[in-house]
Amino acid sequence: MEKREKSHCLVLFYPSQGHINPLLQFSKRLEHKGLKVTFITTRSVLKAMHGGGGQSPSSFSSIALETISDGYDEGGASQAESIEAYLDRFREIGSQTLAELIEEISGSGHPADCLVYDSCMSWALDVAKRAGIAGAAFFTFSCAVTNIYSLVQNGLLKVPLNPGSEILLPGLPPLQPSDTPSFVYDSGSYPAFFKLILDQFSNLDKADWVLCNTFHELEQEAVDRMAKFWPLRTIGPTIPSMYMDKRHEDNWEYGLSLLKPNSDACMKWLNVKPKGSVAYVSFGSVAEIGEEQMEEMGLGLRRSKSYFLWVVREKEAAKLPKGFVEETSEKGLVVSWCPQLEVLAHETVGCFVTHCGWNSTLEGLSLGVPMLAVPQWTDQSTNARFIVDVWKTGVKAQADKKGIVRGEEIAHCVREILDGEIGKEIRKNTSKWKALAKNAVDEGGSSDKNIDEFIAKLVQS
Repeated sequence: MEKREKSHCLVLFYPSQGHINPLLQFSKRLEHKGLKVTFITTRSVLKAMHGGGGQSPSSFSSIALETISDGYDEGGASQAESIEAYLDRFREIGSQTLAELIEEISGSGHPADCLVYDSCMSWALDVAKRAGIAGAAFFTFSCAVTNIYSLVQNGLLKVPLNPGSEILLPGLPPLQPSDTPSFVYDSGSYPAFFKLILDQFSNLDKADWVLCNTFHELEQEAVDRMAKFWPLRTIGPTIPSMYMDKRHEDNWEYGLSLLKPNSDACMKWLNVKPKGSVAYVSFGSVAEIGEEQMEEMGLGLRRSKSYFLWVVREKEAAKLPKGFVEETSEKGLVVSWCPQLEVLAHETVGCFVTHCGWNSTLEGLSLGVPMLAVPQWTDQSTNARFIVDVWKTGVKAQADKKGIVRGEEIAHCVREILDGEIGKEIRKNTSKWKALAKNAVDEGGSSDKNIDEFIAKLVQS
């Protein structure tokens, strides 16, 4: 039988900005190494990109784009009466339309060999197996967090947690309950998401590969523990090549955004600031900050007397203190979205005030920027614990009894990172992790070898 020219990999992501970027970057790596890749999104996400001012898939190079339905083609999750209703319908309609797409592709002369699916959509693995193709789960959060979730799912970490006790888990440093993901620490807070998280492991034993957006040197113990149970490979950090190994000259951006960045305004403003003088503040594409916390953040940035670039999404802008933008215009710039990688790579940025989402954490580490951790929910408290105590690349802003980080604390931490002795020590560590992250994805690095192995097995099958 004549062998086809290229293996064909389908890549399916959960429809949220933080899940799009890592899977798209992984797709670009596969495509650059000679695979045919088809990226699969939902019709609602494609509609949001074209109608909402976000970036359309312009820099996909030769990656094909196909769509399936989540059952809410006009508006995605925002159309559903609840997140439970959305996830149930997505599972039902998504399974059906994904199966139809795989069948359609199989008759195209270049059938699919493998489906790489966002681990949050465990039903996609069942679809792949029924279609007779390989399945690879892709985890968009750290191995440490994945370990915690798997221990909860297996009943080895009981919830609710005992509030006063230290938690000792294999492959992890000692944790306080508040260092665990919010779905675990406060297990009744988001039941639909908690179920979604635990469902990731329901059929994981059937996966041909388990891929994780991290690198071995960053989380060695957690990675090694997971690899005992699943065919785990670390393939990250999934950051555009021109910020890392520079082997793919056209790969400067993630290439698909649901939000429109104010690129020119940000870069012009940064270009005239002194080296290492700017605090960059962003809480990602999902986190919603309360009005009181927003006010304290503004107060802290003002008190720090440092330059600051603050991303406040349009939906959040009404929470800004009245007159804040005008009153702080000499020191600060407030924008609705920005090209985060470009900003973090800029020599004037000396501090990243972050919610510690996994993508932002990896970007801060990989670009060597000291972090001020202000975690909000999901996996962010666990990531913050590693930033401060394991990798030693930042400090954590301490919240008061109400859970609010006060302005005085923010101002103190920003000054310490930009100008204090702590900042000097942190900068040494960030340089080390920046080099290790680059090495992991560069030719012959741990993640690069794992991607080559994944491709070799796909080609042989």
